[in-house]
Amino acid sequence: MSAGEPTDADWPLALRGVTESVVATEGPNGRWNLAALGLHAGDPVTARTWGRTRTRLNFDRRGGGVVQFTRDPVDFTRAALDVYERQEPVLDSARAWARVEAERVTTGDDGSTEWADWRLHPVESAVESRSVEPVNRAFGAVVEATVAASRLDVPSYDETTLRQRLSYFEAVVERCGGKREREAMALIGSLTDWKTENESF
Repeated sequence: MSAGEPTDADWPLALRGVTESVVATEGPNGRWNLAALGLHAGDPVTARTWGRTRTRLNFDRRGGGVVQFTRDPVDFTRAALDVYERQEPVLDSARAWARVEAERVTTGDDGSTEWADWRLHPVESAVESRSVEPVNRAFGAVVEATVAASRLDVPSYDETTLRQRLSYFEAVVERCGGKREREAMALIGSLTDWKTENESF
């Protein structure tokens, strides 16, 4: 899986509230599709997929995937908004990962969007690196910007409000971000019909 030393079958870090992660699921082409996935802390940990996405279909086909934790804003943005496929499931930027079994619990719909709830059971995990991470508002702004951008084409969300949020997050990244956060914000503009106005991106 990776160079890290596998631990017992448990999550490699403490989860609280909703933790943003990247999940890799193996598709029918043998490649790993990476997507953003919010993990809801509990026993067991749960997650919700929206729409008939690659993650949803691959969970159904394969029964699981590899959940990983990265602080790289570009990797996270690509997973959240792009069709991101790789030969290997674990990102170079992953600080920790867990191979999980995904058990579908229930399905429903919210307007015209179908959703599915899953229980996630770790069967193998590893910590790749331990480091002291500074608190940077720009990384959080990038995460929130990917959420707003992913909802631009969803009829139940007000587009004007979403675009105002994106402009605010752009300003936070401009003021507080480094190179990778700025690259991530530019990527959001290129992957959606929302375009940044600041040429420095």
